[in-house]
Amino acid sequence: MPFKLNQDRRHHIPRQKHKVTNSAAYDAALRQRGSLTVWFTDEAIEGWRAEPRTTPGGQPWYSPLAILTALTLRAVFRLALRQTEGLIGSVIGLLGLALAVPDHSTLSRRAKTLEVPCLRPRREGEAIHLLVDSTGLKLCGAGEWLIEKHGRSRRRSWRKLHLGVDADSGQIVAATLTAKEVDDGAEVGPLLDQATGAVASFTGDGAYDQDGVSVAVAERHPEAAIIVPPRATAVPSATTETTPTQRDRHLQHIAEHGRMAWQKASGYTKRARAEATISRFKQVIGDGLRSRMDERRATEVNVAAHALNRMLELGRPKYVRIA
Repeated sequence: MPFKLNQDRRHHIPRQKHKVTNSAAYDAALRQRGSLTVWFTDEAIEGWRAEPRTTPGGQPWYSPLAILTALTLRAVFRLALRQTEGLIGSVIGLLGLALAVPDHSTLSRRAKTLEVPCLRPRREGEAIHLLVDSTGLKLCGAGEWLIEKHGRSRRRSWRKLHLGVDADSGQIVAATLTAKEVDDGAEVGPLLDQATGAVASFTGDGAYDQDGVSVAVAERHPEAAIIVPPRATAVPSATTETTPTQRDRHLQHIAEHGRMAWQKASGYTKRARAEATISRFKQVIGDGLRSRMDERRATEVNVAAHALNRMLELGRPKYVRIA
């Protein structure tokens, strides 16, 4: 009896073999991701205090840069607001800087309206290949204590995180946070609105095989290729003989060459990089949301994406040569 069922027919897909030829630079970049080196540039020190406001009301003490710095440290080290206040204060003290430390109440209040800078294209006018996927993030709170004590909780609350990833650089270019009932295809429009510049292709899994997704992409980027696997029960459209759509051409290619051949020919295999980005998000940032209000949760997600992009810039060589 074979060790596993259908042993002679298993692993029919050959494993990909890659060899990094600049392993020294790549290894040094991976070590750089875990570096605790912290520095403040002269521009950051000068921009720590907020600009004086000319309208009536109290004067703000801290600039958005100061709030973003504190919230970034909170996201990376998974701290509460009071512990974040202590960490940023100790870092400023060790560096010998005469900067005021924002208290936890200020961080919580400013997180509601903080605008996190979005990622700009690598080169002006360069189109990106957008990969989209979604995952769940649980809400931290009393429910976690109940799960630890009793083993289960019937009313476990969570939110859905939708990410848009640049296939070439691995950077997170778009992120939205919605309720768990929201469909993945409904967030395609907001994700495309956040992605600056042109989009050469849009790639998603079978959950994005919807007419609304095709319409949303066509409205914003008419020339973009839509790489979404049709469902197993999919049928061609009524105009497939005269004016076939991209989906019709995908169905024809699958019928003639098979689904695996279509994935390789269309470039759908790159979608695995979106899943890798979600895995990196949960390993570094965590799989839960610490804020209690939806506006602050959205800022928490944007700050986390900004921190992951900065880590990728600092801890990645300009190129990785693969044989």
